[in-house]
Amino acid sequence: MNTPFFPVILAGGKGERFWPLSRALRPKQFLSLDGSSRSLLQATADRLLQIADGWENLWVITSSQIAQGVREQLPSLPSENLLVELQGRDTAAAVAWASLEIKKRYGEEAMIGFFPADHWIADQEAFARTLSAATQLAASSEAIVTLGIKPTFASTGYGYIEEGEKIGSFDELPFFHVNRFTEKPDRETAEKFLSTGKFSWNSGMFIFRAGVVLKELHTHAPEIIEPLEQHGADIYPQLPKKSIDYALMEKTSIAYVLPVEFGWDDLGDWNAIERLLKKEENPNVELATHVGLDTQGAVIYATDPDDVIVTIGLEDVVIVRDRNVTLIVKKDRTQEIKQILKTLQSDSRFTELL
Repeated sequence: MNTPFFPVILAGGKGERFWPLSRALRPKQFLSLDGSSRSLLQATADRLLQIADGWENLWVITSSQIAQGVREQLPSLPSENLLVELQGRDTAAAVAWASLEIKKRYGEEAMIGFFPADHWIADQEAFARTLSAATQLAASSEAIVTLGIKPTFASTGYGYIEEGEKIGSFDELPFFHVNRFTEKPDRETAEKFLSTGKFSWNSGMFIFRAGVVLKELHTHAPEIIEPLEQHGADIYPQLPKKSIDYALMEKTSIAYVLPVEFGWDDLGDWNAIERLLKKEENPNVELATHVGLDTQGAVIYATDPDDVIVTIGLEDVVIVRDRNVTLIVKKDRTQEIKQILKTLQSDSRFTELL
């Protein structure tokens, strides 16, 4: 890329649906979930560094609770490029603050991209080509570009983006005006979306110039951007808690989507491990010492190699053993892990498990 590019990694999430492996001081982005030696945060930094042309252009925004962990995971990250939120206020505040800071240092023409820390991407070359195309559009026009993932099944766990008019191509990749964003639909609606061929999954990845996004935030989310401009990051705990989709992307008229195919998963819960690692010849996904009888369709994980998990007659379950906790849940109910965490939070006996 000819234009300097400043990727910002959004690393403040909790990853609660990966509990008990993901905990308060060891959230999902610090974990290696694909069998490699690199955590999700480190893998995200690895692929963005090639595009950013070095550590000096890479930024991370995270929570005060795990900031030290980020420093340990990314020791080469310049300290001034790590933004630490006093209190998490969702992605709209994170995008606004980071964009302001980059504008102060590099000006309104600075090209910025925002990327969640916990995504898995298979084809790094296709990912880099996609970002190059998105940057060309954002550099040449008033545009907020989002990457839409071409859906492979009728997911009810993702938001969707409807493609409108095609506005052109960069590097032979087509761009479309965004017609609308839709939150997680029911099964019937998701199937209808797929049948049209005009919908993408909302990846949560965005590219724009600093001045463009700040102008749009002033128009559509002044309650977030104006306090930050007037008071700086100290005002953070008083900002409204809104996602960037709700605060800006659903309202702006300059949103464009680039539908992409580079092998993507947002690793939302334990079922993602099966999507990444399942092999046809094996009845289960085993990241543990497992002895099973008539067990199939299971995801089995243990952090201690000395722990042995024995199963008989189980089907379509997730079993996770981490230190002093064992989780057993049916695969179709992993989304409910967040509910059980609320129960644990209300009982002082279980504080150390969170």
